[in-house]
Amino acid sequence: MSTEPDLTNVDNPESAEVADRPEQAADGSSVPPVESGEDQAPAGEGDHVDLLEQEGDIAADYLEELLDIADLDGDLDMDVEGDRAAVSIVGADLNQLVGDKGQVLEALQELTRLAVYRETGVRSRLMLDVSGFRADRRTRLEEIARETVAEVRASGERRSLDAMSPFERKVVHDAVAAAGLSSESEGVEPRRFVVVLPE
Repeated sequence: MSTEPDLTNVDNPESAEVADRPEQAADGSSVPPVESGEDQAPAGEGDHVDLLEQEGDIAADYLEELLDIADLDGDLDMDVEGDRAAVSIVGADLNQLVGDKGQVLEALQELTRLAVYRETGVRSRLMLDVSGFRADRRTRLEEIARETVAEVRASGERRSLDAMSPFERKVVHDAVAAAGLSSESEGVEPRRFVVVLPE
């Protein structure tokens, strides 16, 4: 039974994303939450980048071992995007690591974040992609957000979108804000969704 608070009407997408993450690992061990806007990194910007690069290295080692165990061929790309590490697995046939609507990818990302936490003691916000699934999904979500903004402006009425993962909601919130409107998240996982608000 979930012990998370009711997070309806959260209108800060970054806070929503942090709050949406589980605070307990699959094995029952406690994983401390990350406060909104904080990675518990050292104050220096160089140190912060070093920490993110370290997260990427730990994640890559973990994922390489997983690929070996599963007998899958894949290459790993590591980068730092904004305030988080980003790791991508690219290969010919990795659909089983994505799953239906990215559900396997979401689970694999959480396991990878947990592996990083075990090594560093810092709750990771690492982003994992497989075969460009997230990149393609981001492009489509940005299109949906633009279309929805146009509909809301024309009708003057709020518009609710389908349920989405924390990553997907963050993309939509950012795209709506860039278009000059505001949005908020409503509902409870796994049916949490974005509402685009009129001016």
